[in-house]
Amino acid sequence: MSEDKSKIDQLTDEDMAVEKEEITHTPDKKEDDSEFEKICFMCRRPESKAGKMIGLPGNIHICTDCMQKSFDTMNNSNINYNDLLGNLPPNVSMIDLTSLQNQIPPKQRVKKKKEEKNQKEKKEFSLKNIPAPHKLKEMLDEFVIGQEKAKKVMSVAVYNHYKRVFSSMEDGIEIEKSNMLMIGPTGSGKTYLVQTLAKLLDVPLALTDATSLTEAGYIGDDIESVVSKLLAAADNDVERAEHGIIFIDEIDKIAKKKNTNQRDVSGEAVQQGMLKLLEGSDIEVPVGANSKNAMVPLTTVNTRNILFICGGAFPDLDEIIKERLNKKSSMGFQADLKDKYDNDPNLMSKVTMEDLRTFGMIPEFLGRLPILFTLEALTEDMMVQILKEPRNAILKQYKKLLAMDEVKLTFSDGALHAIAKLAMEKQTGARALRAIIEEFMLDIMYEIPKDYNIGEVIITQEYIEHTGGPQILLRGQEVPRLGAQ
Repeated sequence: MSEDKSKIDQLTDEDMAVEKEEITHTPDKKEDDSEFEKICFMCRRPESKAGKMIGLPGNIHICTDCMQKSFDTMNNSNINYNDLLGNLPPNVSMIDLTSLQNQIPPKQRVKKKKEEKNQKEKKEFSLKNIPAPHKLKEMLDEFVIGQEKAKKVMSVAVYNHYKRVFSSMEDGIEIEKSNMLMIGPTGSGKTYLVQTLAKLLDVPLALTDATSLTEAGYIGDDIESVVSKLLAAADNDVERAEHGIIFIDEIDKIAKKKNTNQRDVSGEAVQQGMLKLLEGSDIEVPVGANSKNAMVPLTTVNTRNILFICGGAFPDLDEIIKERLNKKSSMGFQADLKDKYDNDPNLMSKVTMEDLRTFGMIPEFLGRLPILFTLEALTEDMMVQILKEPRNAILKQYKKLLAMDEVKLTFSDGALHAIAKLAMEKQTGARALRAIIEEFMLDIMYEIPKDYNIGEVIITQEYIEHTGGPQILLRGQEVPRLGAQ
């Protein structure tokens, strides 16, 4: 019995040894270490910033500055380190620095800048990659309905921005940045326009809300976190990030607060903190983290060639515009009526920098956003177009879903207009369309997989208005119908 037990113990030990060997030889790191920069164990700076590293046993690297500081500290102190190490108690050992060094997550490692040979092999990003304004607008037309002026302004501004990036400074002429400020009601397509633009240009994009930003030292995201998000979107490639786009939404929420005695840490202070960012400066940002701390490596990103686009709904701005317009003439026989602009659908297009200053934006901030344009509020006809015309239209998505069950989905023209009317009532722009269709399609998508005989479903106006139901056609059955999509 004792012999059997010893055999079992022996087998167990062998199995554990084999398992340990397998774990040891299994490559944990999917990426080659040579692609990443060495990081100083003490100051957490990458090699490109700290200079040449001194290698220590256990894959530990220390920059020359930190090594010199360590020597200076040891020389200036009166402690005899040899006596201290020789008199350590038996149960006390030195710290295993290797385990601390390996605690850096992969997403926080800084990639090396590629050499010139590798850059030539890689597809270079140049002005040839940027379509001309008219071509860029044609590409945007496939995805975005309406907003003709906004698409035209953005196409020209983006083209000029990248011409500035690749322009030479030999003649001493420096082209100024073409940062943009877009104003439009909720659901009019501000974020979607920027996302589509970045996808067409194939440049990294960072989306952030101004509501989460606060002045440095307060609870919330620092202003540098905006650049950190862009670096993460570019896979920690600094060179690629410096050609990217940053979209700051809800910019109207950092307007200067009125009638307050408290420190405005999330309003005017944020605007002032963003001035250097918008203009172009070297920003130290943590790699793979939102905030700086001792264990996160830092890298420098220059924001000079980053395109900043700010957007906001600016509620009650129309009242400020009305007040300014009504001041022009309010007395006499030739005076305009005070309610002349109450029903003007394009009132927001008359906005000026003066109106935005009255709203609470500081002039220094507005001066760094020279291109100002507005987006139109969506009409019912535009809603119908959004449903069916864009390349990634909502109806096309649902048709594809049902086509996987070999069922054809059709919407009548009356149904589309009924959906658009419901969306207009919600006053949340194009965002309401998806929620409305999802509500009406729920029962249909639940029931269709039950019955293989169903060949086509027609969504009718009566179904949307709750006065009837959808038309269900069996396979091989056809009925004449007009105006279906």
